[in-house]
Amino acid sequence: MSAIEEIKNSIKEELNAFNAEFDKTLKTNNDTLQAVHKHIAANKGKQIRPMLVLLSAKMNGKPNIKTMHAATALEMLHTASLVHDDIVDESTMRRGQQSVNAIWDNKVAVLVGDYLLSQALNTAIETDSLQILRQITELGKELSEGELLQIENTSNQNTVEQKYIDVISKKTAKLFSVCTASGALSTGANQKDVETMRQTGLLYGIAFQIRDDIFDYTSSLKNIGKPVGNDIREGKITLPLIYAINNATEAEKQVVMTIFKEKDFTQDNIDELINFTVNKGGIEYAQQRMKHYSNKAIETISHYPDSTAKDAMVKLITYSTERTN
Repeated sequence: MSAIEEIKNSIKEELNAFNAEFDKTLKTNNDTLQAVHKHIAANKGKQIRPMLVLLSAKMNGKPNIKTMHAATALEMLHTASLVHDDIVDESTMRRGQQSVNAIWDNKVAVLVGDYLLSQALNTAIETDSLQILRQITELGKELSEGELLQIENTSNQNTVEQKYIDVISKKTAKLFSVCTASGALSTGANQKDVETMRQTGLLYGIAFQIRDDIFDYTSSLKNIGKPVGNDIREGKITLPLIYAINNATEAEKQVVMTIFKEKDFTQDNIDELINFTVNKGGIEYAQQRMKHYSNKAIETISHYPDSTAKDAMVKLITYSTERTN
């Protein structure tokens, strides 16, 4: 049994309840929406985010219908953001299959994303928790700000590590932190425990995104649902390359920045940038930072009593720094 299967097995009953709720919420009489939903449902991914909600809830109490509504709302919001991201990035692949905008078109994809966002907010209302509803609505704003910040950084060819952390904190880690906080809130946890879970999710989310960005420079891992060098092709300067640039000679920096300024992303140039990043130690540095954040995430929940849920949460955080897809 794989690590992710072990984690899912520890919350099998809760995950089944979530999937039933998610599928029910996706149902619609609109033929186009139903076709898109069927396409999305065919490849749900690893379901990391709902697992975070469920595990956090189980660490702080007993998962309930509020937990299921929170998990469903957050997974819908996440799905909506992916649909919109693929339009912004002009991506034709998502999780190894064609993206919504590639099969239909941008107009349909925008409307589907908007529909999913609306459904996410409607489902969040079902939690009957103003705190959960407020943080989910704020999350939608944060995700948009993160996307805009990333575009600004791409335009400015930003090579400051903290700016990169700011982007992934808004785009990825914020969602993770709302998942863990919502799970705790759904069981009536006290504010201190809610904030602990929020911090755990934030740190874990940063580590998770760094791992994802490392994949872009690792040619042996082509089973991650997007081509190697895809971030570079989209003009994104992520942590491995940031480190390499900041530890290069002026002449080397000029070559790299000229490629990005002119958007000259030929395959030869992409290969050159990948080799440059590897040779400058960018991968090793990014791995060190990833482990730093994942270790801090695990440390944050170290005071929780031993339980199946805590063990699964630690395994999930550890798995995400070691995953190969």
